[in-house]
Amino acid sequence: MSKTEMPAAEVSSYELAFHVLPTVAEGEVTNVFQSLKDIITKHGGVITTEEVPARFDLAYEIIKYLEGRNRKFTSAYFGWVRFEVDASNLSAITEEVEGVKELLRHLIVKLTKVEAEHPFFFHEALASKRPQTIDVSDEEESDETEEVDESEAEVVEDDSTEDGDESEDKV
Repeated sequence: MSKTEMPAAEVSSYELAFHVLPTVAEGEVTNVFQSLKDIITKHGGVITTEEVPARFDLAYEIIKYLEGRNRKFTSAYFGWVRFEVDASNLSAITEEVEGVKELLRHLIVKLTKVEAEHPFFFHEALASKRPQTIDVSDEEESDETEEVDESEAEVVEDDSTEDGDESEDKV
């Protein structure tokens, strides 16, 4: 009789990205987030990284059928959680997440090793790109235009090659 080995359960990394309805009270969003994490751990998942949901304006309007009518939403609470779980448990997690009525949308994706090692923190990136407001009321406003002395003017050299192509230094 030959010895047959059972293959080890395939544990993969996944990300659950979701929008919580903007009608959910801000204090209750953490409860919805915790319930999603509980669903994952209940089915054998191990949470690796997460981004707490925060409210932001959507790029486009999303329509969802709620309470007997179509409702339009222009903002939502966006968050995500990364986890590792046996692939056989993923369908149970997906089914339970679909039953969470506070979610506007959700998506579960399988991550590559590179993606799993380098998470992208959406809210952090969004905050760093916001323009800063500068109060100019304290500064003196001058109607005079400054004259530039030609000897102090910056000379810009052409970095083009003979073919007219730009050099590789410019990006």
